[in-house]
Amino acid sequence: MAIVEEPFGLINFNKPQGWSSRKAVDHVKRLVKPAKIGHAGTLDPLATGVLILTIGRATRLTPFLHDLSKSYRAEFLLGQTSDTDDIESDLRPCGDARPLTLSDIEQQLPHFVGRIQQTPPIFSAVKIKGRRAYELARKGKAPEIKPREVEIHRLEIVKFTPESLVLDIDCGTGTYVRSLGRDIAKAAGSCAVMSSLVRTRIGDFHLDHAVSPDVVSRDTLPNVMLPASAGVGGMTKITCDPSVVEQIRHGRPVPCSTATPPPDGETCALVTDDRQLLAIAEYQAVLRQFAPRHVFV
Repeated sequence: MAIVEEPFGLINFNKPQGWSSRKAVDHVKRLVKPAKIGHAGTLDPLATGVLILTIGRATRLTPFLHDLSKSYRAEFLLGQTSDTDDIESDLRPCGDARPLTLSDIEQQLPHFVGRIQQTPPIFSAVKIKGRRAYELARKGKAPEIKPREVEIHRLEIVKFTPESLVLDIDCGTGTYVRSLGRDIAKAAGSCAVMSSLVRTRIGDFHLDHAVSPDVVSRDTLPNVMLPASAGVGGMTKITCDPSVVEQIRHGRPVPCSTATPPPDGETCALVTDDRQLLAIAEYQAVLRQFAPRHVFV
């Protein structure tokens, strides 16, 4: 059942080091014009790994993709500090801090799992009175950034030496990995800067299945582009009869025909019988209907 003619889907893109997220978008934009293209989950040029590109009407999925949990492998240089909390600015030794041991780090990790307060780096995209923090920092102003709550699901030591630490991290949205390494080292009595970062997962999108830039071309696009429904993997999927597609197109509610309706107010994905995404809708139990909130058809 062909519903959408323009490119409509997602690419699990393996962003190379040195590329901005904008450059990754531009690399594919020329292949999908005039369709829109965006991305979910910015990666700094230093970082590599999973960057979800949204194409066509799939750009409307961006808020949902942002909320997915993420996994990283990060390396930190111990005993060093910098203005950016990574190696992108001049490094400085952190005074009289003693060399850390594996035990020092192990003792601190439990304190950084769960819901924690974290202060983003001053060189970050956090907005302060309408201005990005990095814009103020570049002008020599020290932006005052308030701590905010983030959630860390897992921290695991992959490798440790007195000079460096490698961690595997599972976390929620909004986490700054640079800040996490900085704060763990500080709590242990030293300091740290991030020297490399690989995002290995966003939701169900894994690095093992991400495609590198040289693989993405006009000829390969149909093969590397995933259906938009791949971006709503955690939602209840409701298969709709073709007869209600026109109602959904105009944003009108459609009746619930499933034997076991979802809970009242649950956000669900309305799909065709071949799993093409039609809309994200809210179930209204009193009326036994799905009210479209984001329409893709």
